Amino acid sequence: MAIVTFVDETTAGDRGAGWGLEIAEERLTVRELIRRRVFQEVAEYNARTPRVFQGLVQPRDAERVLNGYALRTPRRIDPGAQAGLALAAFAGNGFLVLVGDRQVTDPDEEVELAPGTEVTFLKLVPLVGG
Repeated sequence: MAIVTFVDETTAGDRGAGWGLEIAEERLTVRELIRRRVFQEVAEYNARTPRVFQGLVQPRDAERVLNGYALRTPRRIDPGAQAGLALAAFAGNGFLVLVGDRQVTDPDEEVELAPGTEVTFLKLVPLVGG
């Protein structure tokens, strides 16, 4: 069993503190890594329902705010729907996934999860004025 560290970064140079998730398998597809990450962050949000959702992708009916996404109407987030949005964003180059220092582009590629593996989600920031 390994603790995998998830870190969010942006192309603007911002880097989040990162957080760990215990994963029993030694190998998982990138699709499953994204799904588990999203299910965990949604579970934490739904348990507390704070004003701002801090997750990988923007939920439907939410607006971007300084540190995440504010839901227009407070509600529980559906983890399956949120995982679908995240996988669509990955497919549409909304973010890149790096396992260790290697970029993974195929959601069905299996990656090895040794203890201490860091998975970086690099959120792409649109260019302004170009």
